[in-house]
Amino acid sequence: MIKKSAIAVALQCALISLGAQAQEQEAEDNSGLETITVKAQKRTQSIQDVPISISALNGEKFEAIFSGGDDILSLAARAPGLNAESSNGRVAPRFYLRGLGNTDFDLAASQPVSIVMDDVVKENVILKSFPLFDIEQVEVLRGPQGSLFGRNTTAGIVKFDTRKPTQEFEAFVEASLGSMSTANLEAAVGGGLSDNLSGRFSILSQNRGDWIDNAFTGENDAMGGYNELAWRGQLLWEPGLGDTSVLLQVYGRDLEGTASIFRANALTTGSNEFNSTYDRDVVYYDADLDGDGQQDRNPQNYENTGVTLRIDKELRNDITFSSITDYNVAEGDSLGDIDGGVSVPGDYDNDGEIDNTYPGFIPFTAVTQDRLDDLHQFTHEVRFVESGPDDLDWTIGAYVFDAEFDVTSIDGFYGATRVRHSNQSWALFGQMAYDVSDDTTVTFGLNYTNDEKQLTVVSQNVDGFALVIGAASIQDYPDVQVDDSQVSGDLSINHSISRDVSVYARAAVGFRAPTIQGRDVAFESAPSVADSETVTSFEAGFKADLLDRVLRLNGAIYHYEVEDMQFSAIGGDGNFTRLINADKGIGQGFEVEATWLAAEGLTLTAGYSYNDTEIDDPNLRVSPGCGAGQCTLVDQTDANGLAIVDGNPFPQAPKTNFSFTARYAFEIESGEIFAYTDWVYQGETNLFLYDSVEFTTDSQFEGGLRVGYENFDDQYTVTLFGRNITDEENLRGAIDFNNLTVIDNNPRVWGVEFRKEFY
Repeated sequence: MIKKSAIAVALQCALISLGAQAQEQEAEDNSGLETITVKAQKRTQSIQDVPISISALNGEKFEAIFSGGDDILSLAARAPGLNAESSNGRVAPRFYLRGLGNTDFDLAASQPVSIVMDDVVKENVILKSFPLFDIEQVEVLRGPQGSLFGRNTTAGIVKFDTRKPTQEFEAFVEASLGSMSTANLEAAVGGGLSDNLSGRFSILSQNRGDWIDNAFTGENDAMGGYNELAWRGQLLWEPGLGDTSVLLQVYGRDLEGTASIFRANALTTGSNEFNSTYDRDVVYYDADLDGDGQQDRNPQNYENTGVTLRIDKELRNDITFSSITDYNVAEGDSLGDIDGGVSVPGDYDNDGEIDNTYPGFIPFTAVTQDRLDDLHQFTHEVRFVESGPDDLDWTIGAYVFDAEFDVTSIDGFYGATRVRHSNQSWALFGQMAYDVSDDTTVTFGLNYTNDEKQLTVVSQNVDGFALVIGAASIQDYPDVQVDDSQVSGDLSINHSISRDVSVYARAAVGFRAPTIQGRDVAFESAPSVADSETVTSFEAGFKADLLDRVLRLNGAIYHYEVEDMQFSAIGGDGNFTRLINADKGIGQGFEVEATWLAAEGLTLTAGYSYNDTEIDDPNLRVSPGCGAGQCTLVDQTDANGLAIVDGNPFPQAPKTNFSFTARYAFEIESGEIFAYTDWVYQGETNLFLYDSVEFTTDSQFEGGLRVGYENFDDQYTVTLFGRNITDEENLRGAIDFNNLTVIDNNPRVWGVEFRKEFY
């Protein structure tokens, strides 16, 4: 645990050091690091002036990580305190900030990290996975963001801003080919269509061939690939008055590929290292959920389309009115052979003896399919923002959210169930920032939110065999409804020590609305409910441009407490997905980021976070599962064999993470030769609520490399790239109820990329 006195001493030492260095920087200097602007407070500001711990990703630092066709999960550890994982392939990502997140894999899961794209909240987990392309900037906002963004932002926000149309013509095309039949194409074209109308069209195509063999069927290259197409069309109308703009966005995605690959018994009891049965290129899958006589290949198919209308109008006295309306629809399904192996006789290891299960002991076959039907999400926000030369800036607004969708869960034993979720929410919010003096600004914000959720069991198609043997029954589950209204907000003070050095302190309160989980209906159990959780957070930090503005150093320390913390008890002996509330959750730590123009042509960046989390509830118990007793439980158990998880860290909350990039370039007559490398490291991480030897990871890392030539005159770039260049085999997730089944990371990819820009 970090003692509060130690935190205070560390902050004081940092401020003294920064103050001393600031004395040497009073002279104006236009060279050095560029100014990064963000919209974390729904108005444009320098990142150094916002009293929030923020990371900004853009340019090569952002684009490099997607060279090999990776999806949004690749953002994990790219900013201090940020983690991301999934057991649903390229959809339904789960984000964590400062340890706060949700391991729930259901399609109706609630998350405390909000994903916002072009000022539109992507609430459903499928919408959160929309592919990233033609992105201007990513902002990672750590800590509760309850005043301007409302509920379900107790951990923070990952905010994306896409490139918008302009009157100037611009276009680019970027194509790459890589190993495992990887082929990617990203392109955009935009410009003026008339004196007051401009447009932009962007497209992304990501493709990979199947590369994983199914040794059960003897089929080579049976699964692992994907084909994903996403697009965005925009029209921007700016009437001759010059104070109004109307932006229409229409976008969509179509994904066909492979869901997560589950690998049975890839761990050995007493170890969290992959064993000899693990082979990244081979699985043994026997599932045939649809009964067509063909083995399933963990298929995944999703479609999503949406439209956004944004109106901005400048009123008198530096006041801007904004209206943002969005409508999204989505549907699709994923299938998983989640036992990760086979449970029928066969000599799968070619030792001359008949195996009952392989690889390793598999107590029973487990295969599930989840389908999202008729997702409709409507959001509307209006706000007024005053930002001018006066001492007071303010924002007021209102927000409306409405969503409905069905989730069908199909189990190979119990059959199929269909539940309907609906969610309505509205909020009023406001924030003001007052310049107490030329050097000090106080910011205060409040948000009132009302949130309602309903669940209805639409149908139960219980398997006939399960009915006959008495393992299942058709039950009448009543509708479930929850609602809550809460006030959240924040108060901060930002003080400039000099032009290039500032310090801030921030207190914030946020809440996650109550949640309903209906997945257990598919396994003969009633829906579960979690009450609202509330978080109280305190942080203090500094932001500094040092050494004549060639070194940017930002850091923060924090402490937060979550009352009635929502958790999802995943797996266990019954493979349930139950919502529970812990009395309290506690987190504390620090993060620091640096960007350094170390020498001519050489730029270095680094980010580090330390995060200490703890479940504080002496009475909280969960079923450890442990794959039929195959894992080594560290926790004590009660008389019923339940694990006592009081004192454990939050699941999927890395104690440390570290990121590093280096770019070196030297000019030649026609352009430059460059080399770029990026690395991420993740420290000790507990995968579940309970603590076991097998399901705790540590010291995992990945690295990337880009070497290329950029021609300035003809505006093209040729690059050789590699992702996961050391071909690390990292444990990213696990299934614990049946056997020691794991989910791993993506293998190494090498490739070549060509980019051409047009102006």
